[in-house]
Amino acid sequence: MSPRRRPTLRDIALSLDLSVNTVSRALADKDAVSPETRERVKGEAERLGYVPNTMARSLVLRNAMTLGLVITNPSNPFFARLISAIEERGRERGYSLMLMVTEDSAENERRAAEELMRWGVDGVLAIPVQHGAEHWRRLRKSGTPVVLLNRHLPELDADVVGVDYYAGARAATEHVLDSGARELYLIEEDLDISPVSERIRGFHETLAARGIGAPDGAVVRVDAPEGVPVSAPFDPGAAYAIGADLARRAGRGAVVLAGNDYHALGLYRAFTERGLRVGADIGVVGHGDHPFSAYLDPALTTVRLPAPDVGRAGVDRLLERVRSGAVDTEPIHTLLAPELVVRASAGPLRRGER
Repeated sequence: MSPRRRPTLRDIALSLDLSVNTVSRALADKDAVSPETRERVKGEAERLGYVPNTMARSLVLRNAMTLGLVITNPSNPFFARLISAIEERGRERGYSLMLMVTEDSAENERRAAEELMRWGVDGVLAIPVQHGAEHWRRLRKSGTPVVLLNRHLPELDADVVGVDYYAGARAATEHVLDSGARELYLIEEDLDISPVSERIRGFHETLAARGIGAPDGAVVRVDAPEGVPVSAPFDPGAAYAIGADLARRAGRGAVVLAGNDYHALGLYRAFTERGLRVGADIGVVGHGDHPFSAYLDPALTTVRLPAPDVGRAGVDRLLERVRSGAVDTEPIHTLLAPELVVRASAGPLRRGER
């Protein structure tokens, strides 16, 4: 049995003995079609199961009413909230969303950019892999605006909407210094991306501004588990091993700042198993304010990231470019401020050697 053919405007027209043009105008609620004819056409379209061909319409109007979103890792809680905000904002403006996932692979990203170019989307929001920009240049050259989210790509003169990770790191570091801590550590993903480098810069510069030296090995990089993609969900186990080492060498009253709340979760277990009470003997600060953070014991002090605001601002910026047709004008960089959420995990701490 051959597959059922998709109903067309011509099928409706033949069924009602009308012209294709009349059917098209009736379905679009255009003038010069009587209410009775419009009602007949819509009823027949529903009976036949007619669905407008959006791609064909976009080729005619040169407007797909679709935005592309290229993202590295949808399981990251920040990115999950970002996607929801982008989809909602786009829907409010009448746009659909085409999602492409790269798994932090430059080759996957190149293919995603080419695929979106073929589909003729109106604009693209992208969290870049940060390795190569030629495919984004080709997309822009085709007339498709690109707005980068959350990560910079210095070799591409494009708009950026993201989080001020530097300010978030400074706020967290200043908070624990103000509480009296002087032995601070930072654990971060072993990824060459701007959020990580900006948090490290904020940590070091805050210590330097206070005239406080960082202990040996103050910044510890967390390797992704072997055989697991770098964009896989954060693994508390990777930070657990680091926490076991820090529990041996950190003095009482030390504070460990983690690049994400999942790593903070691993630190909690490592410290607790070795007889250290988080929030009393040793401090932990997270990053992300994921839903579980307020329910840890003690509740986790962390940096809340404005993911929904980034998503909405990114869509607004992209649609400004779409409407103006200005793809290559001076780029605008917008960094939104995170919020330090102070709970109990960072002290007050007892000082002194264990």
